[in-house]
Amino acid sequence: MKQTAITPEITQLTRLAFVNAYLVAESDGVTLVDTMLPGSAKSIIGAVRGLGRKVQRILLTHAHGDHVGSVDALARTLPGVEIAIGRRESRLLARDFSLDADEPKDRLGGMFPKIASRPSVLLAEGDCYGSLIAIATPGHTPGHLAFLDERSGTLIAGDALVSVGGLRVVSDASWVFSLAKWATWHAPTALASACKLAALAPKNIVMGHGRPVVENAAQQLRDAVRHAEQSSSSASAA
Repeated sequence: MKQTAITPEITQLTRLAFVNAYLVAESDGVTLVDTMLPGSAKSIIGAVRGLGRKVQRILLTHAHGDHVGSVDALARTLPGVEIAIGRRESRLLARDFSLDADEPKDRLGGMFPKIASRPSVLLAEGDCYGSLIAIATPGHTPGHLAFLDERSGTLIAGDALVSVGGLRVVSDASWVFSLAKWATWHAPTALASACKLAALAPKNIVMGHGRPVVENAAQQLRDAVRHAEQSSSSASAA
C-alpha cells in the first residue's frame, strides 16, 4: 500500500493505484478516514504502526463499498475503536435506502455492502470530530460528508470530488473514471455541494480517488465547478 505525506498531520494511503484512505494525526493517535475495499485492514494497521501511532477512531465519508469495505475487519482487530459517520448516511450503512420527502427521488448508485459494525458517533454539518470539521456535501449519496482540517487548510473531499483524469466534481467525472459519475445519486445536488466546497478556498484537496491537489487547489476547484456547470448547461440544451 502506497503512503504519501500530504501535510505533517495527514498521510494518504492508496491501494490499487486509485482508492484512497487517510490517516489524520491527533494528540491521542490517528483518525482513519475511510477504510477502502475489503481486504485492506492489515495494510492499514501496518501503515499506522509504521508511523508509531494507534487508530483511535474511524471516520466514514459515506457508505459505498470502496469506503467502508474494511470497517468490520478493523473493528474486530481494534476492539473499542470509535466509528463515526454522518447521521443521514448512517441509514445507508444500515441498508435503509428510503429517501426523505424533500430529497430528489433519483436512483441510489453504487454498491452498499452489508456491514455488521454500527457507528457510535453520528455527525452533522459543522460538527468537530478530532481535528476535522464536518461539511454536509450530499449528491454522490444523500448523506455524504467532507471534512476540513483547519490546521493546514486541507479538504478531505471523499467522493464529492475526484481527480482521476483531472480534478472534477464527481457528477462531472472524467471518462477515465466514469464509474464515479455512474455511482452518483443526484448530479445537481453534487454540483451545489462542490460550489459550497469551493467557497472554502482550501489550500490542499485530497479525495477518495485520485492524486492530491496541493498546488493552486482553490483555483483548480473553481475551474472544476465551472467545467461541471458548463457540462450541465450543455446537457440541458441538448
